[in-house]
Amino acid sequence: MRAVVLATRNQGKIREFSALLADLGVEVRGLDQYPEIADIPETGDTFLENARIKAVAVAEATGLVAVADDSGLAVDALDGAPGVYSARYAGEHGDSDANNAKLLERLRDVPDEKRTARFICCMYAAAPTGEAIHAQDAWEGVIVRGYQGKSGFGYDPIFFDPELGMTAAEMAPEVKNARSHRGKALARLREAWPAFLARLGD
Repeated sequence: MRAVVLATRNQGKIREFSALLADLGVEVRGLDQYPEIADIPETGDTFLENARIKAVAVAEATGLVAVADDSGLAVDALDGAPGVYSARYAGEHGDSDANNAKLLERLRDVPDEKRTARFICCMYAAAPTGEAIHAQDAWEGVIVRGYQGKSGFGYDPIFFDPELGMTAAEMAPEVKNARSHRGKALARLREAWPAFLARLGD
């Protein structure tokens, strides 16, 4: 079984990725299993650049295929913000409550019909040999005015899917995986996976 390292310590992402990759015959590992790898600065200006930076660095450090994603929330009324700064929107990386509070405050006077937004995810798989594939997709929704639901992580409690009539934090994991930007981007990546492994000699 091939080991694949997910370039994240976010346990929510690791759980989602593990479920989405379960049938590919791979052993999914997170960066929590590689404490010697320091945090990788996300210095790119786009989701693709950040995903590539992380995947290549982890592949080089572990000698294994690495899969990285860079994802975030783009709000139309804020000209696409928080974008690539989604995880550190309020200043400290990964402080979801502070990020959500800042976003809701900035949208306080924005009418409901103009609170459209989308989650965007770019996924990048890199091998130590230099071979790589990537894919990107999005999940359309609107930002509600307060927390709804207790599942998920990040902006999930305030991101509402009009088609399903619930926030991402109100969805069962399998429903969210089928709808989400990450699930759709990974589905695209999976399509290219067999040819990717073939190039690696598998």
